[in-house]
Amino acid sequence: MPKILLAALGVIVLAGCSPGPTPVPVPSPAPQVAAACTQLIQAMPAKVLDQKKRKTSPESPLTTAYGDPPIEVTCGVAPPAGMAEAQSQCFQVNGVGWFAKQVQNGYIFTTIGRELYLEMAVPSKYSPEANALTDVSDAIHNHDKLVTPCT
Repeated sequence: MPKILLAALGVIVLAGCSPGPTPVPVPSPAPQVAAACTQLIQAMPAKVLDQKKRKTSPESPLTTAYGDPPIEVTCGVAPPAGMAEAQSQCFQVNGVGWFAKQVQNGYIFTTIGRELYLEMAVPSKYSPEANALTDVSDAIHNHDKLVTPCT
């Protein structure tokens, strides 16, 4: 078999092993929020729960993802429904307050008490899902100013 054909087959096999971009809805925040979110997303770690970063579709500086099934991270989202009553539902992980909503396939966590709303959708495959929050807490501390502590 010619070497070129073998190399082409190797590329096809490798391409089939890595997941493609994952679809993540892109929010439309105000320009100053988008600028701050871009810095926060850029500061996200290379891995969450030992899962490597992967591309999102459409590509956006406001989103990133990890692993397969994807852990989706979106900055600049609107406060989730139920946030007004969140003080009783607020919990902290490494000094970052979170609002949690259980969904069919896992949890959606949203930062609370900070200038920016960052959302992490963590599939149940990664149970306990809240462990993912420890991996992003440093980036949030450094790039999302605390407004009201979670109590």
